[in-house]
Amino acid sequence: YTLDWTVWLGADTISTGTWTAPAGITKGAETTTTTTTKVILSSGTAGTSYDVGCRIVTVGGLTEDRTITILVQQR
Repeated sequence: YTLDWTVWLGADTISTGTWTAPAGITKGAETTTTTTTKVILSSGTAGTSYDVGCRIVTVGGLTEDRTITILVQQR
């Protein structure tokens, strides 16, 4: 999953990005660019929703949190 922070950032850029995931879903690799944050998620119980969070700190010193809800579906 990728979050694009471009509109919120304006002229600022991302310094660090950190993803958090609750028990029951597996957080894999994370990547951060100057305008986006990305995380790989796996596992989870089919039919269950998980709130996954991302916190960024900008070069300008601002902090912002976003939460996305992931619904796991069986293939």
